[in-house]
Amino acid sequence: MSKPRIALTAGDPAGIGPEIVATAAADPRVREVCEPVIYGPAEPFTGPAGRASAESGRVAYDTLVRAVRDAEAGRVQAIATAPVSKLAFSLAGLPWKGHTDLLAHLTGASQVAMMFWSEPLKVVLATIHIPLAAVPAALTREVVDAVITLTARELPRFGGSASPRLAMAGLNPHAGEEGVLGGEEIATLTPVLEAARSRGIDIRGPFPGDTVFLRASQGEFDAVIACYHDQGLIPVKLLAFGQSVNVTLGLPIVRTSVDHGTAYDIAGQGRADAGSMVTAVLLAARLATTR
Repeated sequence: MSKPRIALTAGDPAGIGPEIVATAAADPRVREVCEPVIYGPAEPFTGPAGRASAESGRVAYDTLVRAVRDAEAGRVQAIATAPVSKLAFSLAGLPWKGHTDLLAHLTGASQVAMMFWSEPLKVVLATIHIPLAAVPAALTREVVDAVITLTARELPRFGGSASPRLAMAGLNPHAGEEGVLGGEEIATLTPVLEAARSRGIDIRGPFPGDTVFLRASQGEFDAVIACYHDQGLIPVKLLAFGQSVNVTLGLPIVRTSVDHGTAYDIAGQGRADAGSMVTAVLLAARLATTR
């Protein structure tokens, strides 16, 4: 069987993306399982290096659009993306906060979610790039239910049970302590979990956020649904930084990415670690062959 062609997008050209993409594309482990195809600037990048700019944001956007269109046309079987800058997108006048919402827009996906995959821990985020103060209002029953449903449907693609064991992290300390420390668990999360279980989804909780990720890393759950960005990413990065992969669930194409940002401060210095990029490409190749 022929190897899948995987698009490696270089991300923000002012950051470490071009460097880690080149390193990953040359890695023997990558070459063994796929044909890497690098997507970079259509023209040599002339903007400022080592910092966000409108130029770098526009180049990153244009590069991703080309890769997505090729994936939709079947010219590549998956996309593995180097990091982009939300600030650079903003400076370029682009309304998206990053890859996840942009990919949903480009592919017409109605429901997507950000999952961080690693060997010891898998985490799906119910809310993504919003201020912490906005999380309680954004964490509606409809939002949580959609993320649970999507996770239960998509997670079997990554191996393991066809009925994954899911856990929901609480929003508040001690998962609200029966309403003493916050009411979102009682008003929002518990009713949604009960409804999901009635549909046959194996999900438990809400559990205190200070213990549920440990329990999952020890094998009790296949994935945890976190209420907000840092709640989920801190435990993943403590356990597997540089070896975890950002995966967009719900897309009609396969997309993986690194677990870090543009690292402007070390761009062009030959110091960037391509480990997460390599892992992202390997996972993309695996998903492309089992899709």
